[in-house]
Amino acid sequence: MEKQRFSSMLFLLVPLIIQLMIEDSKIDEEKATELLYASELYAKLEDEETKLWHLSANALYEMFKEEQKTGSITYPEEA
Repeated sequence: MEKQRFSSMLFLLVPLIIQLMIEDSKIDEEKATELLYASELYAKLEDEETKLWHLSANALYEMFKEEQKTGSITYPEEA
């Protein structure tokens, strides 16, 4: 059940994060998708053990922007 919930959350979160990227950065969907999938954040998000999928799309997008700007991510304590 937990694995199905995790997959469902990823299925819902990824398009929301991509949409935020498109709106904020004025890039197209293909470029946004490439950037997200190539990021450390996405690798960590895919790992169910990190529990990042519990965070909102907005919080995850802020983490993505931090990674893009600084090359590292500050993970919230609750993750």
